[in-house]
Amino acid sequence: MDAPTLLTATEVQGQATYGMANLRSKTTGLPFVVFISQKAGARHDARVKVSDGPRVQPDQMGSYQVRPFRHTDGPRLDPADEARLQAWVDLNRDVLISYWNGQIEFTEDAIELLKPV
Repeated sequence: MDAPTLLTATEVQGQATYGMANLRSKTTGLPFVVFISQKAGARHDARVKVSDGPRVQPDQMGSYQVRPFRHTDGPRLDPADEARLQAWVDLNRDVLISYWNGQIEFTEDAIELLKPV
């Protein structure tokens, strides 16, 4: 399994600075890149971000809340891809939340637990 790429995001729309790991289609089964992170001081609940590719500016990422699933910020996926993302989030919600809360400390451990759609 390839190691994730870590990005450091600067403050975006009131969010705290944090590192995100990008997950390729091979890991998620989705036709776009999903970014996961730990809470690291963010004032919102668990979220994932999405983009067409791994090299993207933070303001070019679509943001989706994990519970309940909904679009929160940035570019929105088309309805079919949004449904695919929701299916993936539903399948992996416990892992995403545990990683967000720091109960899963290492990105590699979270990736091993994630299931593709």
